[in-house]
Order: sequence, then C-alpha cells, then structure tokens
Amino acid sequence: MSGFRELLGIEVDKTVEGEARLRFEAGDAHLNPSGTVHGGAVATLVDTAMGEAVATTADGQTPVTVEIKVNYLEPGRPGVLIATARVHKQGKRFTVVEAEVVQEDGGDLITFATGTFTTVG
Repeated sequence: MSGFRELLGIEVDKTVEGEARLRFEAGDAHLNPSGTVHGGAVATLVDTAMGEAVATTADGQTPVTVEIKVNYLEPGRPGVLIATARVHKQGKRFTVVEAEVVQEDGGDLITFATGTFTTVG
C-alpha cells in the first residue's frame, strides 16, 4: 500500500483487536521553524493510528475520519514518536477512539487525542 502514511514514513508496529501502535521517525523535514515536530505531522500520526485501530474491528470496511480533537501537551522532538490508539466505544454508525503519542526517547507524553470514525464500503 502506498500513500500519505508511507510518504511520512509512519509504520504499523502492532495491531490487536481494537488497538494499534504506530512508529514515526521525525527528522528535519518534519520540524517547524522552532525545531520541534510540526503539529500537522503529529496529527497525521494520530489520525493514522486511530484509523488502524478502527480497522481491526471494521469487518473489512474502510475507516473514515469524522472528527479528531488533538491536545498537544509537550513539543515533540526529532526522533521516534510512538502512537497508541484504542477503540473506546463502537456503535452501529460511529466509533469513538482515543490515542496518545509518546516520545520514545524518555517516554514523554506529547499528545492526547480523541476521534470519531465511521466506516464505508
């Protein structure tokens, strides 16, 4: 599969039912002018992790983002970021997901997010 995830270098590390863990190595190309990881790169990591978590429960359908709220708690630094997403509540039409992103080096929690997804197809 190719696409935006691959363009950024986001890799699926592990999935189990209702959960996904992804890795992203933030380098110079992913930084903002202040030298920290751009919020858009972190939001993409969160969105991708949440979609992967929903996919584990979607019976072959494709997850689609309805909305996401991202709370940036600490600035991300260059290096590996780990996103873990968990399905919080799955309904007939919508699934609510939570995710967090930690800096692998040091384990700092840099982002907490919630999202709503639906599935198509």
